[in-house]
Amino acid sequence: MSLDILKDRIPDYAKDLRLNLGTLSNDITLTPQQLAGTFVACAIASRNDAVTRETVAHFKSVLSAPALAAAQSAAAIMGMNNIYYRFVHMAGGEYSKMPAQLRMSVIGNPGVDKVDFELWCLAVSAINGCDLCVTSHEKIVREALGTAAVQTAARIAAVIHAVAVTLQSATALEG
Repeated sequence: MSLDILKDRIPDYAKDLRLNLGTLSNDITLTPQQLAGTFVACAIASRNDAVTRETVAHFKSVLSAPALAAAQSAAAIMGMNNIYYRFVHMAGGEYSKMPAQLRMSVIGNPGVDKVDFELWCLAVSAINGCDLCVTSHEKIVREALGTAAVQTAARIAAVIHAVAVTLQSATALEG
């Protein structure tokens, strides 16, 4: 299991992350596809090669090729949208009334159930810290799947991000 590789690399000072990673990877709040896609999208958003590689390896058998592509697309499109809409929110003024003029057709046709894609976009938006995107995607996911699913996505985002930060700092301090 590839998540075991990540857990083995987590230093003892961050053992809670190891435990949380194990618990969340077996969570039953989400369907297997929702869980796997959330982990994969968050791993990509974490910007840590080891976390991404091992997480994708761990969950690849759960995701069909279109679902894996959709999780990758969620991380990619939110990487763009989170920056743009965070700017709009921070700058205020007339920017919120202007069309974004950014291509984002994957949101309308993600290749998986729309709610799964929204869930993955929510989790990535939490990592990227975009208030407008979190608010928008949270509403859709909450209405379709309930608050427990929203919380699980946020917990996965938090743990994957923390694992990425911890492993990155451990690597930097070793060399």
